[in-house]
Amino acid sequence: MKSPLSRLAATVLLCAAALAATAQSLPDFSGTWVLDTSKGRNLGMVAAIQETVVISQSADQLVASHTTTFMGDTSERTVTYDLAGKPVTNEGAMGDKAETVARIEGSKLVVTWTGEGAVAGTKSVKTETRSLSADGRTMTVVSGRPNRDPMELVYERK
Repeated sequence: MKSPLSRLAATVLLCAAALAATAQSLPDFSGTWVLDTSKGRNLGMVAAIQETVVISQSADQLVASHTTTFMGDTSERTVTYDLAGKPVTNEGAMGDKAETVARIEGSKLVVTWTGEGAVAGTKSVKTETRSLSADGRTMTVVSGRPNRDPMELVYERK
């Protein structure tokens, strides 16, 4: 017969294992990604850009270095997300500053960008959801604001 203490220890271990198994895990987005505008949706002027994104990822941080060419001009920017949900100030594609808060939802990275609105004293909120295809060769980023059709960017692993 097992002692109450050993049963308690076994129960705690079993609960910990179950919790770890159900914990949300973020896929590894690390790598070099090239935008394929032919596969995106609602791109508008973004359809005219060429972009390469190099992503490095650790347990607590994702860093995306963007190199974008539009109408012959090339620009670079780096975006850092804290995977524990700590707010980080980042620069958007148009040079605007925003507070970003990242969270893991299942196998997706969801980031809320909050910045100054077009009208003084207002805020602009954008949600960006990043996911990988089952084979890990395609990364999709869906970005949108409330009451607008979202833009869908599709990147292929290089």
